[in-house]
Amino acid sequence: MATQTRHEMHGRWPQAESVADIRRNLASVHGRIVAACQRAGRDPTSVRLLPVSKTKPEASIRLAYAAGCRLLGENKPQEAYRKWEATTDLGDLRWSVIGHLQTNKTKLVARFASEFQALDSLRVAEALERRLQVEGRSLDVFVQVNTSGEASKYGLPPNETTAFLRALPSFPALRVRGLMTLALLSAEAFRVRKCFVLLRELRDQLRQTAPTGIVLDELSMGMSGDYEIAIEEGATVVRVGQAIFGARDTPDSHYWPTASEEARNGQ
Repeated sequence: MATQTRHEMHGRWPQAESVADIRRNLASVHGRIVAACQRAGRDPTSVRLLPVSKTKPEASIRLAYAAGCRLLGENKPQEAYRKWEATTDLGDLRWSVIGHLQTNKTKLVARFASEFQALDSLRVAEALERRLQVEGRSLDVFVQVNTSGEASKYGLPPNETTAFLRALPSFPALRVRGLMTLALLSAEAFRVRKCFVLLRELRDQLRQTAPTGIVLDELSMGMSGDYEIAIEEGATVVRVGQAIFGARDTPDSHYWPTASEEARNGQ
């Protein structure tokens, strides 16, 4: 039987209220990662789980840390920055910003993030480079590609990624690690899978023409409802939030807004 999505669970995952809850959820997700790797003939160590703590309070982050998490993903730079400031006593906790970034928020990301997974604009690349030079830091980045063709999603159109990558060596503080995408939020697994196949095939093509120093080893794709399909299609990073922390009260549209919504909200 073909692997199905788990999008029917969207918004219904039970809340993790203790270290034991998070450990149990992490073990469940890791078990599914191993099974997906076995189906695909892959080594499970080739897949990195990125727990996503967006909307969750500081208390949940401390539970996750106690459960062994050392890298957490956040969508909104300001929310991530606040959480970073509140948990600086957890010295080895690192942060990955995985949501759309505007140039006026690059100073926050340059200050604290160890990874940025949603680069899709040269203006943002330029602003990040300037801020990182000031901070004396470098940053791992993923180029976001819109594989679903939805106007509501950010990311470069696939046919613009070659030219984009050719411009990135001008920004030495940005260490390009790979590509990222958001699939369709659909219960039809074959439609979701197409998004992941497109990103993998695009990565394989881009590797042949990528500039020196541009590394495309990583494919960040798959979330709580579809990460098993993403792994079957080559994901090396899966971004899992609700299956670890529990359902979010805030709808996804708050975290994946359209450009027009951002303009109205002044974000």
